[in-house]
Amino acid sequence: MGRPSRWLVRAIDLVNRKGKSAGVRLVRYTGKSPHFIHPKHLVETPWHDWYVEHLRPLDIVLDVGCANGAHTLKAAARCKRIVGFDYDGNHLSVARRTALAQGLANAHLFAWDVTRPFPFADGMFDAALFLDVIEHLVPRGLVLREIHRVLKDDGRLLVSAPNRETSWRRRLREAGLFAFSDPDHKVEYTREEFLAELRAGGFEVAGDLMPAVYDTPWAGVIDALGGLSLGLYARLSRWKREAALRAPEESTGFQAVALKV
Repeated sequence: MGRPSRWLVRAIDLVNRKGKSAGVRLVRYTGKSPHFIHPKHLVETPWHDWYVEHLRPLDIVLDVGCANGAHTLKAAARCKRIVGFDYDGNHLSVARRTALAQGLANAHLFAWDVTRPFPFADGMFDAALFLDVIEHLVPRGLVLREIHRVLKDDGRLLVSAPNRETSWRRRLREAGLFAFSDPDHKVEYTREEFLAELRAGGFEVAGDLMPAVYDTPWAGVIDALGGLSLGLYARLSRWKREAALRAPEESTGFQAVALKV
């Protein structure tokens, strides 16, 4: 009985992983976006842009590892000025074109390796975005300490990271499969490990960790469907969000507002 179960897990995992990239490609091929982008960036999902409500109109914000600027430009509409940097020039080109098209003159973008010392003075920023980036990095502690350095004493770190202890992740490990949600991830966390990582970088979470969306093994299918229909994707995304609120331990990741200590 065990062998068919493992093969079924392997098959579902293959579909899941292929579906995400299919959704990104379909978004462009079906004319929903002029460039490759995940469908989650094209629908109204407030939980995906959860950090926006923690920004203030006079804030000077830093976006560490801004990629194609999806979060940077959302934040730019909320704050006084935002600076985003990333090592990937292709992603930055997308971010710059989108900022120009949206008339966002307060978003400043440049190329930089986030694992190098940041080119900013101490205490320059009111808030820092560090969204779905920490899991891609080595070393992580040095980057967190740089964020700590450039934030004001009352600055806020708005950070997210993946959860490795959902039922689906455990099932993948039991089947002998790679269990991280992305092959480029260097680390994924338990709740306690994530809190410890932040503390080591000089931060303490304000309140509690917040859930993202439910870690369903059919997430890739949902992403692929999103490349075909944004309306259907939005409905399925709401289902994933509601399921995560009912069972936070099954969330794909953690979201946190962290303060300097």
